[in-house]
Amino acid sequence: MVHTPGGAGNGTAAAGRRLLSIGAVLNALRDEFPEVTISKIRFLESEGLVEPQRTPSGYRKFSVQDVERLGQVLRLQRDHYLPLRVIREYVQALERGEAVQLPSLGRPGDTPDEDPAGPGAPGTAPTAARVGRAELMAAVGIGEDGLAEWESYGLLAPLPDGSYDASAVTVAGLVQELGRFGIEPRHLRAMKGSAEREAGLVDQVVAPLRMHRNPQTRAHAEARARELAGLTVRLHTVLVHAALGVRSP
Repeated sequence: MVHTPGGAGNGTAAAGRRLLSIGAVLNALRDEFPEVTISKIRFLESEGLVEPQRTPSGYRKFSVQDVERLGQVLRLQRDHYLPLRVIREYVQALERGEAVQLPSLGRPGDTPDEDPAGPGAPGTAPTAARVGRAELMAAVGIGEDGLAEWESYGLLAPLPDGSYDASAVTVAGLVQELGRFGIEPRHLRAMKGSAEREAGLVDQVVAPLRMHRNPQTRAHAEARARELAGLTVRLHTVLVHAALGVRSP
């Protein structure tokens, strides 16, 4: 659940009128979505998923409702692998008061005949959230040379059709933020290698479940992989903090 600053004692009317900076929105979302970045929030705005107010000097100001909507969008991306166009139409329909059903579009890598409903069942075609190359560069504010450099170090990789999966926006935003501290893409190759080794370890555990003929068992493999990935990320974070001699959050 996304938490916003302030207590219940301030009253729901006052909470509804409170406007937050993009930094405050980032802090409110990070409890549930630790990988969200300011670049990702700006990208979702550019895609029409949220429309913050603007001050006369051009600063974004988000309402509590905007933060809740961003949380809903990120949750639909994370849990249901829905593309942004589908998410936008679904959320807008809900806000109009329409009785709409959450689309079922499958996970990346699924094939139609893997669905429990069987081959050819309605709504079983695989669809994943993707962004184009130009969209990715616009989302994080980099040019072709910068993106090509990140790709040369293996930090990002396009899909066969030239697009990128949804996680690419998050990765690009984090790489850009680290760059502000003088950490260059070439410095991140070791981090990429570490992530791949951790992923390999998780894959060894869940591979037998993924190869099972039962669709429910394969679905359980995805849940187990996500759980194990979360644990490895938490352990990695604690170990880095311990190595630096700082307290973990």
